[in-house]
Amino acid sequence: KFHRIPRLEDSWISCLFQRNFMYLKKKFITWMLVFYAEFVVLFVMLLPSKNLTYSLVNGTVFNTLAFLALASHFRAMCTDPGAVPTGNATKEYIESLQLKPGQVVYKCPKCCSIKPDRAHHCSVCKRCIRKMDHHCPWVNNCVGENNQKFFVLFTMYIALISLHSLVMVVFHFLYCFEDDWTKCSSFSPPATVILLILLCFEALLFLIFTSVMFGTQVHSICTDETGIERLKGEQARWEKTSCWEAMKSAFGGPFSPSWLSPFSDLRCKRDPNDHVALPQGEIIEEDIIEIPLV
Repeated sequence: KFHRIPRLEDSWISCLFQRNFMYLKKKFITWMLVFYAEFVVLFVMLLPSKNLTYSLVNGTVFNTLAFLALASHFRAMCTDPGAVPTGNATKEYIESLQLKPGQVVYKCPKCCSIKPDRAHHCSVCKRCIRKMDHHCPWVNNCVGENNQKFFVLFTMYIALISLHSLVMVVFHFLYCFEDDWTKCSSFSPPATVILLILLCFEALLFLIFTSVMFGTQVHSICTDETGIERLKGEQARWEKTSCWEAMKSAFGGPFSPSWLSPFSDLRCKRDPNDHVALPQGEIIEEDIIEIPLV
């Protein structure tokens, strides 16, 4: 049985823009939190410092980490996580796959696509995502096969700048207690204390949160098991790879400085049918499709 094919939405960018309001809201919050930390670090702690070397070293480290964190956030947001084209569950498309007789494929009833192994449907993105780990509202995107590296880098760099700013706040408090409060900041003592306490709270909160997320993501990569697969208790029907091989696959190759860069292209093994034009036709009604024996 067949029914009429829905309108195809093959561009991930168009899907991203459909959620534009949420994207702007979360992006604004994330970036403003980083810019607040930047303001306090520079104008409350570093610029008023009498030690030029201390200010230059810490300013360079903090700004470098902040830049890498925001770049990783942008890449995780704008990279296609591995979306499966919608509406490809047609008889013509299945025939083009040249599957073996007796082989079974599954159709997602929500987006009418043929689901590759380990793909799951995201109710927010309304797409099936390859090796979907979870949907993250802070990047307004799914974390999947193609952008997991950037999400891992984002959590790592946020954790590092949180730790760095937390250490600087502690040292600045000690410095101000030993010296005159009016000389350790360009702001009044009450304003300085409030700004430092707010930064301390923000840094501690995000240090804990992003450290947990970073550890969870690394654990998922090393065990070759996504968050959804672990949550659903799915039995591994795939051949698991070793931790090191899984890390190389997630980060795009053998270990190199590019692992730490959000600007390097992520080279993943792609389905050779990804770039094949989808044959037009009508959607197959069955959710479980078995290739007939010849």
